[in-house]
Amino acid sequence: MAETMLALAMLSAAIWGVLILGRGGFWRARERLDQAPPNRESAHWPEVLALVPARDEAPTIGRTVQAILGQDYPGDLRLIVVDDQSCDGTAEAALHGAVEIGAGDRIEALSGTPLPQGWTGKLWALEQGRRHAAQTGEREPGYLWLTDADIDHAPETLSRLVDKAESDDRDLVSLMVLLAAQGFWGRLLIPPFVYFFCKLYPFAWANDPRARTAAAAGGCVLLRRAALDRAGGFAAIAGRIIDDCALAARIKAVGRAGGGRIWIGLAEQSWSLRPYRGLDEIWSMVSRSAYAQLQFSPLLLVGTVLGMMLIYLVPVGVAASWPFHGSAVAGTLGLATWVTMAASLFPILRLYGQSRFWAPLLPFAAAVYCLMTLDSARAQYQGRGGRWKGRAQAARDV
Repeated sequence: MAETMLALAMLSAAIWGVLILGRGGFWRARERLDQAPPNRESAHWPEVLALVPARDEAPTIGRTVQAILGQDYPGDLRLIVVDDQSCDGTAEAALHGAVEIGAGDRIEALSGTPLPQGWTGKLWALEQGRRHAAQTGEREPGYLWLTDADIDHAPETLSRLVDKAESDDRDLVSLMVLLAAQGFWGRLLIPPFVYFFCKLYPFAWANDPRARTAAAAGGCVLLRRAALDRAGGFAAIAGRIIDDCALAARIKAVGRAGGGRIWIGLAEQSWSLRPYRGLDEIWSMVSRSAYAQLQFSPLLLVGTVLGMMLIYLVPVGVAASWPFHGSAVAGTLGLATWVTMAASLFPILRLYGQSRFWAPLLPFAAAVYCLMTLDSARAQYQGRGGRWKGRAQAARDV
C-alpha cells in the first residue's frame, strides 16, 4: 500500500509541476486591460454596434442597456437588443432603461424569429441583429460589441476595449467579467470556475498569435466586423454550445496572414448581474455546456474525471491517509502538492476579494465540478443537453 501511495503522490506532484511551470502561467491571472485612460485625442474612434441577445432578461437588461449607452466612448455607439421570444417584457424593459438616461434614440429592440434548425439561441439572436444592422444602417460599424443582457460595465470599458484592439491590432478583445461569488457555494465554486477556465485556455497562449489556443468569454467580446466577415459570420459556428471559444478559434484560424490576433483578459470593472443563490444555479450554469466541452465523447468524459481525481483528490487522499499507509515520503509529498495547488488559487481569490482560507477547499470544488460534468453527460443522453431558458440546444446525437 505504501508503494502505491508513493507512486500516486509522485505522479500527481509531477503533473502539478508541469501545470505550474509549463502551462502559460495560467494561475497568475495577470492578463488585464490597461487601466490608464486611453488616448482620447486620437483622430479615429471607429463606430461600434453593441449587440445584446436577450431571452427573459427583464430583471437585469435595463441596467445593462444603461451601462452600454452610458459609455464615455468618443466615437459613435448604437445598440440593438434582440428579444429572443421572451415572455417577461424584456424588450420593454430594455427600451425603458434607455429612455431613462435620455438615450432612446440610440437603441433598437428587435423581435427575434423562431430558432432555425442547427442554430443555438444566442448565436441566432446575434445573427439577426447583425443582418438587421446591415440592412438598415447607412454604413457598416467598425466593431461589434457582444455583451450579455445581465452585464454591468464601467463607463470607460468600451474605450479601453477599442484602444486595446486598435493599438495592438487585435481582431477580437474579450473580458471574462466578474461573476457573483456570494454565499457558501458561490465562494467555494465561482473562483475555481474562473481558475479552471484559465487552466483549460491559458490566456497567455490564447493571446499569442503563434499558439493554437483560442478563447473568449461571451459576456464581453469586442469583435472587428471585417474579421467576422472573413470568418464566415456567426453562421460558421451556428450550432456551437460554447459559442464564445468557438468564435475566438474561428477568428484566430481564419484571420489575416499568420492568423487573426485575439486577446482575452480578466475584467476588473465589468460585472455579471446574475446572482447565483445556491448550488442549483451554479450547477445549471456548468452542466449546460460541460459535456459539449468534451465534444460529447464518453472517452474524454472518463479521462477527464479520472484526471481530475488524480490531480486534485489524490494529493489530499495520500496526505490524509498518512497514518494508515505509513509512508512519510508519500504523505509529505501529498501534503506539499495540496499546498501548491491551494497557493495557485490565491491570485483568483485576490481578484474576487475572497479570503485565502478558501484555497485548501479547491479539491472539494474540483470534485463538485466532476459531478456537474457527469450530470451534463446524463442530460445529453436524456435529450436535455445544453438546456437554457427552456431550450435543450445540444441536439447532437450521442
